[in-house]
Amino acid sequence: MNEITKAFEKWLIEDGKAAATVGSYINDVCKFNAFLVEKDCDPEELLSRFYFTSYMKHLESEGMSVSTRNKKVNSLKVYNDWLFKNRMVDDIFISIKKDKVKIAHGSEAEVSVLNDQQVEQFLFYLERETQRNKLIGYLLLYTGIRVSELVNIKISDVDQLTSHLTVRGKGGKIREIPLRKDVLEAIHVYLRGERGNGKFPESPFLLVSQRAEKMHRDSVRRWLDETGRHLGFHIHPHKLRHTFCTRLIRSGVEISTVSKLAGHAGINMTVKYYINTSKEEKQNAVDLL
Repeated sequence: MNEITKAFEKWLIEDGKAAATVGSYINDVCKFNAFLVEKDCDPEELLSRFYFTSYMKHLESEGMSVSTRNKKVNSLKVYNDWLFKNRMVDDIFISIKKDKVKIAHGSEAEVSVLNDQQVEQFLFYLERETQRNKLIGYLLLYTGIRVSELVNIKISDVDQLTSHLTVRGKGGKIREIPLRKDVLEAIHVYLRGERGNGKFPESPFLLVSQRAEKMHRDSVRRWLDETGRHLGFHIHPHKLRHTFCTRLIRSGVEISTVSKLAGHAGINMTVKYYINTSKEEKQNAVDLL
């Protein structure tokens, strides 16, 4: 994180933004900056209309969902306003009204998911990964938890006897998610192997890093980004969450059960995002004609 991003983070905190909001804004800004570095842009030019629109086109080409892209528009708009206020850029380049992707009222909400072939590729890839990374992949794919929930799992949250995971979600809501045998086995192997022999064996958190007794969610995102580049398709934590919910619905699981497992505030949210088929499924259906 460069000095300008750190100053932006300090301002967000002083402005009273919630910790999760600050983390989300900073993550979005850092990814935008990484894009500019990758494109070898002028480091003195922090933001421009061209840079912004190029980045949004890049996200769309990567298959990022409309809701996620709109969240990034919001984050970068706040960043743009702050830069302009502090005279680091000479204009407001981003407009929420103009730049957010609009979905007409009543339109289908579509999510980006891994197809069956991509799920299989991902699982085979995990077999060559470290014990910890394999476990991360299993937990995201087979429980549908959010990345913020993932890094906060404590060892005591895993009940080996009942094969359940206790998850603390948004607003402090607690839910229980059943664990598959292979997920329990991955937990067992990790705790007895890498985790038990690592630098932080006494940490209460399930997932630890080489530097800290609690893994950071950005580390998870970076690993998934690298994995996606290796496999040739985009992977991020929420895409695995969407995949989990979509696969349950395809398997005939009641929408109310999916809603509870996902920790949604209400069933309407589940219906909005998961009752509709993906773009790929609809294309395949038309191709059959």
